[in-house]
Amino acid sequence: MGGNNRQRWFSFHQRSASATATTVPQHKHDETPPEFLCPITGFLMSDPVVVPSGQTFERLSVQICRNLGFVPDLLDGTRPDFSAVIPNLAMKSTIFSWCDRKKIDHPRPPDAAYVENVVRARMDKDPDPNPGQESLEREILPPVAENSPSDYDAVMELIRARSKKPMSPTTASPTASSATSSSSGAYAGFDSSSPTSDYSSPSSSPMSPEEEEIYNKLRGADIFDHEQGLILLRKMTRSSEDLRVSLCTDRILSFLRQLLVSRYNLVQTNAAASLVNLSLEKQNKVKIVRSGFVPLLIDVLKSGTTEAQEHVAGALFSLALEDENKMVIGVLGAVEPLLHALRSSESERARQDAALALYHLSLIPSNRTRLVRAGAVASLLTMVRSGESTSRILLVLCNLAACPDGKGAMLDGNAVAILVGKLREGGDDEAARENCVAVLLTLCQGNLRFRGLASEAGAEEVLKEVEESGNGRVKEKAGRILQAMRGGGGESEYGETEAREWNRMIEATGLSRSQFQGGQNGGFACSSQF
Repeated sequence: MGGNNRQRWFSFHQRSASATATTVPQHKHDETPPEFLCPITGFLMSDPVVVPSGQTFERLSVQICRNLGFVPDLLDGTRPDFSAVIPNLAMKSTIFSWCDRKKIDHPRPPDAAYVENVVRARMDKDPDPNPGQESLEREILPPVAENSPSDYDAVMELIRARSKKPMSPTTASPTASSATSSSSGAYAGFDSSSPTSDYSSPSSSPMSPEEEEIYNKLRGADIFDHEQGLILLRKMTRSSEDLRVSLCTDRILSFLRQLLVSRYNLVQTNAAASLVNLSLEKQNKVKIVRSGFVPLLIDVLKSGTTEAQEHVAGALFSLALEDENKMVIGVLGAVEPLLHALRSSESERARQDAALALYHLSLIPSNRTRLVRAGAVASLLTMVRSGESTSRILLVLCNLAACPDGKGAMLDGNAVAILVGKLREGGDDEAARENCVAVLLTLCQGNLRFRGLASEAGAEEVLKEVEESGNGRVKEKAGRILQAMRGGGGESEYGETEAREWNRMIEATGLSRSQFQGGQNGGFACSSQF
């Protein structure tokens, strides 16, 4: 964090005598990873939480900002969304491990009075920075217990407890609903009836005729009515963009949350398929994630029927297209179940959508790290060797190769020999061939170890053949790798054309660019509407 070019959120940072937070000794301060420090206080975080906009803060800092109705401007010019918090147990564990290695005391919660003074000082500098944010006046969510085994388990415990409440959202007033949600735990913020939701309470807006028809079937206690209501919702949202938007209401989502974990297979399957259809629209993606569906989708992916798992994998892929959702989906524990589905699902569709979900999730560094720690590199390389879903798996590997941990794991895992062997086999899959070369190109960037491994694998001969027989893109990439192996400077040009080449590589999988990236309407790439 040291240096003038790394200015903190506040320029003053004088520690009061009463402050109880752990500070880093001055001689070690420059070594502190910036992501370990709260952007508001500058302290090592003792209870880090992720907010929906993706940043991580000390929980108390978010609490006080919300209590004071203040949203700060961060150094990158953005403003965080404090409407909900997710305990970042992975970050907390990483901070504590770092402290142990550096022989620094574990951070303690900062002094509330000090943090409030810091926030008020900022408010004096930037009066009324974000008017109209009534939601910030609501109370922050209480923390999940410190001994919670994981983010996912904590979420599931709370959501299962909530599912025991009466099904109809009209049985409680907004006030009663707020009180119930506030007492149910940190993840209550993702419930549409929660006081921290950005969306209106279920009874606050009139229903369209289509919603009323579905609502009347879902509100009852008869399972047959639930099935018919979900079939109707699935049919209405299969092809109509307008209905996908108008039916993604708090009332409908409230029913879907409960029906998604139904023990009746037909109910669960149709609820999952309906959610996929709703998630196709870009404006629905963040709302669905904030409404608490990710832990439920993970639960179905782990233990649902094969057909339900197909839809759930598709839903997670669709939701992962939205940048704002990527970190939250990763924090809530979707990476390992998706990896398991990719390896062992009986459904080809589920495997394909799991691969695409992992590709989009791995576009951000934190999820790449999660994948590497989950043992993804060895599993993915084994699948490449066996020829399973090779083209799309190589896209994930290319993302992992772009981070130090992933690159190291791939080089340790004999990736160079496996990829060279795949190229040597040939075959008619041009997309897989190009993606294979792209992974090798990413691995060779700035890595002297690659040269020795490539030489041992006989890469030069294979790449020369690719350069001679391949199309323009493959030929160019193979040439760059050969230059890097010979110690040339060809790789210096790579950064200038990386985005163009990457988009071409994606399109070579058979998907259009708009499908793969979600398009203007958040289009769904792999699975069709259900």
